[in-house]
Amino acid sequence: MCRWCEETNTWEHESDSAVDTVTLLLFVVGVGLLIGGAELLVRGSSRLASAVGISPLVIGLTVVAFGTSAPELAVSIQASSAGQGDIALGNVVGSNIANVLLILGISALIVPLVVSEQLVRLDVPLMIGASMLLLLLALDGTIGPWDGALLFGGVVVYTAVLIRQSRRETAAASASGAVPNAGTGGGGWLANALLILVGLALLVLGSRWLVNGAVQVATLLGVSQLIVGLTVVAVGTSLPEIATSILASLRGERDIAVGNVVGSNLFNILSVLGMSAVVAPAGVPVAHAALTFDIPVMIAVAVACLPIFFTGHLIARWEGAVFLAYYISYTLYLVLDATNHDALPAFSSAMLVFVLPLTAVTLGILAARAFGRRGSGEARA
Repeated sequence: MCRWCEETNTWEHESDSAVDTVTLLLFVVGVGLLIGGAELLVRGSSRLASAVGISPLVIGLTVVAFGTSAPELAVSIQASSAGQGDIALGNVVGSNIANVLLILGISALIVPLVVSEQLVRLDVPLMIGASMLLLLLALDGTIGPWDGALLFGGVVVYTAVLIRQSRRETAAASASGAVPNAGTGGGGWLANALLILVGLALLVLGSRWLVNGAVQVATLLGVSQLIVGLTVVAVGTSLPEIATSILASLRGERDIAVGNVVGSNLFNILSVLGMSAVVAPAGVPVAHAALTFDIPVMIAVAVACLPIFFTGHLIARWEGAVFLAYYISYTLYLVLDATNHDALPAFSSAMLVFVLPLTAVTLGILAARAFGRRGSGEARA
């Protein structure tokens, strides 16, 4: 009897190990499908958009941004439909933090990024406003279906404004005899449409495997789904943005690199979270930790973009290094907090007492200098 019990326990242990291996394998394959699907989607969409003469910045803010945010959309809707709202919310908030701190940080370290005037005057303030609106809607502990409809309505209006603006630019370029990007789309319309359809199919399949794998990983590690959504899922679904922005930086398409990040953040809040709240049976629940820490961090990161973008409309390498250091610190805090590590109090005190105030002062000085240079330049003009 005891021998039979031992053999049964051994078989169950081996079975659990096999299940764990399959779960992790599906998780990795799911990430790979997401990246491949996003690549096909962005490639096909970009070619179609380029063929009608849209500026690189508008392509970055719309086609590329929405295309690379498709993994977040697929994952969050899949998670919300399955009643796993923490992953949906954590995916959006974590992706927005990673987009600015990680992606812009790495891209600026490779080559300083030029920031368009439109981003400073329109798109970044809209990103800050959308982040604050999310906080207001989350104060009652839930992003309900009506809240989601309001958010999704915002992305419709935003996209319409950009399309109208791009048409004005195209008309002006046509009048001057230079239509940007016109006729540069590679392949036929049917081939590009096929790329988009295949990309969407891979995204749907990859998102399902990624969400299922993420839930199992959270169970195996004994950490909350929110933490997994903020870290593993967020970075995994942000890989298309990382690859796109780095590649755009290396090729000199800096408008696409920066526009991709800002547009993705807007799309994540307005469309991804909006649609997730609409399809969820009872909306998307907002954990207390997300309401008191992660969402405020996302807002602070968005606000920090303004003074940095103002500095000569250039993200310097040292500013990219600051962004990257903050993302490492943020991730380290999540790990320490999830594991209840003894170093957490000292780490938190150092961030609150020294690092954050020093950064605030630095950003204030940068903003004051930028406004001073702009004021003197306008006076000379």
